[in-house]
Formats: sequence, structure tokens, C-alpha cells
Amino acid sequence: MPTFPFTEADPIQHPGPPPKTSEVVIVGGGVIGVTTALFLAARNIPVTLLEKGRVAAEQSSRNWGWIRKQGRDADELPIVIEAIRLWRQLAEESGEDIGLTRTGVTYLANTDKDMAGFEAFMKIAAAHDLDTRLLDADETAKLITGMSRRFKGAMTTPSDMRAEPWLAVPALARLAARKGARIVENCAARTLDIVAGRIKGVWTETGYIEASTVLVAGGAWSSLFLARHGVSIPQLSVRVTVAATEPLPEIYAGAAADDHIAFRRRQDGGYTLAGGGSHLLYLGPDAFRHATKYLPALRNDPFGARYFPFAPSGYPDGWSTPRNWAPDEESPFERMRVLNPAPEPARLRAIDRNFKQLFPQFEKARLKVGWGGMIDAMPDVVPVVDRVQAIGGLFVAT
Repeated sequence: MPTFPFTEADPIQHPGPPPKTSEVVIVGGGVIGVTTALFLAARNIPVTLLEKGRVAAEQSSRNWGWIRKQGRDADELPIVIEAIRLWRQLAEESGEDIGLTRTGVTYLANTDKDMAGFEAFMKIAAAHDLDTRLLDADETAKLITGMSRRFKGAMTTPSDMRAEPWLAVPALARLAARKGARIVENCAARTLDIVAGRIKGVWTETGYIEASTVLVAGGAWSSLFLARHGVSIPQLSVRVTVAATEPLPEIYAGAAADDHIAFRRRQDGGYTLAGGGSHLLYLGPDAFRHATKYLPALRNDPFGARYFPFAPSGYPDGWSTPRNWAPDEESPFERMRVLNPAPEPARLRAIDRNFKQLFPQFEKARLKVGWGGMIDAMPDVVPVVDRVQAIGGLFVAT
């Protein structure tokens, strides 16, 4: 089976070099870092984005490709609604086809408890004027054709969208560069220069950048980078396995999931597939440090009760990963340019089996590619977007 398309062996698209000064420095070249750089550059604010490996090579290209309002926390919905508007705007501005399509997101209900959960979200949906609606069993079967199982019902939001993660963020990075953002791949931010409680600059592996503002948008690496400077966030990362099928007849143009399988129509005519909730959590120092914060979530078993005591060498929460280093020392970020976990063979087999059980007409379909990824998470499953009060000029978005 082919490997994931992004590796540290890929040619560098944004070589730099980094400038000596920049009003804003962004740490991390995923979707958050890239879009922040894009909007700052559009406002003529000098901004430099530092990516230790390749733009979008980690979780921003390894996700399912869903762009959804459905099922969101009430506090983040206003941001998501605006983000969806901006996705359409940026896709047009980029001049590239990123597979952005308004095809809907649907959650399938196996039990009455599932339907009760959907009904609870309908109150949030109504408060934000979403087009989310509940479906009964017959309506669900008509929406997604060819399913072997009859569901209790579903919740669907027709205005939710999908895009191709392998295409989207690289295209937006090129747009940001055209607008004036300085993007530098293969250049790790090592440490912050903090003087009298304020950001004065950033030490990188190639030298020093004077800056007054820093945004840490490092995905699974954010906690490790921030902890080096005494800033603690309860971030953990889970390992996921995802696959893509060969082209298949369309059974649903959007994205859908139940407890066992998640699937999304792809631009190439196949489907992106993932397990419906089973992830692997490595038990490292941060996992133990933040364990009490995760107890409510763990009771609901969001990680599929799959734990492993040792992360591979160099992973963000690995036992042997350094927690402290000097500006002139090699950092963990240079040692792991691209966090590229292999897909779990057992999970690939389960994904393939569950998809074919739900759609037996695809019994002979093949998975053409599989990949793994480390996805960062918070106890309340809501991202952190905030300023660090103790350090002037430091912001976090992860």
C-alpha cells in the first residue's frame, strides 16, 4: 500500500531564509498558522511563519477533510460559522481547486441514546440558525443509499462542507506567500526570547528573529514548546489511522459516521475512511500530569480504551523526549521534522471490514492508501485560542 504523500524527503517549497526582524512570528505551518499568516499579510503586517518540516505535513493533511458546524460546542460555533464563510472566500482567492464542496455532514444513530444526543444539539443549532435537522429511519436510508443496516435515524447539516486536506493548506500557504507572508520550511523555532515578561524575539535553528508577537500553532508539539517556557496547557495527542479507497460509485456526496465507521466522498471518486472513535493514546509524562483533567472524558471512552505505555522515540510526549534545551542546542523539533506514524495494520483491516459490512456492494473495493497521524486534543475537545497573560505578546492557537 502506498505511503502518505508528505514526508521530510519532499522538496522544500518555501526555503526562506528567515528575516532578522518580523513584527509577528508564527510557530507551525498547519492550517491555523498558515491562515493566520495569510490574514496578517493581507493587512500589511510583517509576519514570518516557521515550519520545522513541511507545510501541512502533519495533522492538517492527515484529518478526515470535514468542514462542519454540526456537533460543535456552543462556544466555538460562532468561530466555525465565520470560518466556513472564509473557506469559500479563500478557496476562490487561491485560484486552486482544493476540493471544497458543500455536500453536508451526517451523523448516524444506532440507538435511542444516539438520537437523544442529536436532539440535544438541535437546541444549539436553532440558537445559531443552522440548517441542521433530524431524520427518521426512512429518510436516513434515502439520504445515504445502499446501506445494509437500518439506523434509528440521523442528524444532518446540508450546508457543511468537505475539502481535500492534501491540497487545501499547501494552496493557502502559496496564497499567503503571494500576499507577502514570509514562510520558511525546514526551520524549527527553538526557544522564545523573553525580556521583562515580554516577547523580544525567537531563536531558530538558523539564528535569531527579533519580534514583538509570537503565535504558537504547533499542533501536537504546542504543549512541548510552551512547557519549555513555563506555560502549561492540558494537551494530549492521539494516534489515528485513516485510509482512502479506490474510486467507487457514489453512495453519499458528503461525510457521515456512526460508532464504527466514518466516510467522506473524495474529489478523486473514492472515499476517505476512518474508525468511528477508536484512537491510540500513548501514556507519557503529560498524560499522567493532566490525567485528572481528562477523567470526565475518559469515562465516555473517547480514545476507545486503547493505551500504550511508551511513545516511539522523539514523539511529543515520549518519555525520552527532552523537556529543556538551550537556544544553541538541537531541539526535539529538528529531530522529528515530520511526525509520520505508520497506519496500524489491524485498524486498516477493521476500517476495511466495517465499511464493507455497511456497504456490501463494495466487497471487492480496495484501499489504495493508508496513513497515520497524531491529533492533539483537549479535555473538553475544544481548541485553545488565547493570549498568555504571563508573557506579553505570546498567543496560542491549538
